[in-house]
Amino acid sequence: MTTQNQPPSTHDCLLDVAGRKIFVAQTGDGPPVLLLHGGGPGASGVANYSRNIAELAKEYRVIVPDLPGYGRSSKGVDGSDPFGFLADHIRGVLDRLGLDKAHLVGNSYGGACALRLALDTPDRVDRMVLMGPGGIGTTRTLPTPGLNSLLDYYGGDGPSRPKLERFIRTHLVFNAAEVPESVIDSRYRDSIDPEVVANPPLTRPASLRTVWKTDFTRDRRLARLPVPTLVLWGAADQVNRPAGGRMLAERMPDCDLYMVANTGHWVQWERAELFNSLCADFLAGRR
Repeated sequence: MTTQNQPPSTHDCLLDVAGRKIFVAQTGDGPPVLLLHGGGPGASGVANYSRNIAELAKEYRVIVPDLPGYGRSSKGVDGSDPFGFLADHIRGVLDRLGLDKAHLVGNSYGGACALRLALDTPDRVDRMVLMGPGGIGTTRTLPTPGLNSLLDYYGGDGPSRPKLERFIRTHLVFNAAEVPESVIDSRYRDSIDPEVVANPPLTRPASLRTVWKTDFTRDRRLARLPVPTLVLWGAADQVNRPAGGRMLAERMPDCDLYMVANTGHWVQWERAELFNSLCADFLAGRR
């Protein structure tokens, strides 16, 4: 694994979890922290956290999986309970690595995965950082234009580079000019993997029951969740509404909320220096 702004990892591996292969990259020493990426087309763990891994690895053992359906992991996600499916497999990663407990850091789809894992098995999570997580208030309002763009990527006339560029520059970030063409090229190549096109990992829910199940604000366990949590939300997020941050802060018993000005959905990439500092300090208990 070699990526700009990031040294080679100490070891990459494919783990067998519930009959599926989950790709995991690791680097650094210290308390374990899993970085869980978002669900946009062509997403993968190392690419999504390219501006964070090296800095966090100065203090932590950084573990970066490709979520099921993405990157080098097995394709296909259970659409009837996607967050539960992801959480089960990431818990399986912890098991295969011999970790009883770890910090979780999740962006968007990965944030929903982290939150579901913590709700189901809070004893497996030390501290948690969520950046614009999915599944917050989704039954209380219509989808945003950014989320519609994401969910429609594989529909209609199918995936295309212009469609992906429009999603990234218009909806994913605050300052479109900061995204290099290489990022869009790389994500487009990964988004048209034939296995992904045949079975997209993130699509519109098949039923209202699924929609209801994936709204965390309707989960009574949220008010009892003991995991210390830091929520970072871009004030200009066009994929998941920033109002979701306040919903979490009001419902969770140990939740700090930081709204990041002039920032879209990709806090860890757009505001990498701020994110790295806040994340490292919070996970270490330096609040």
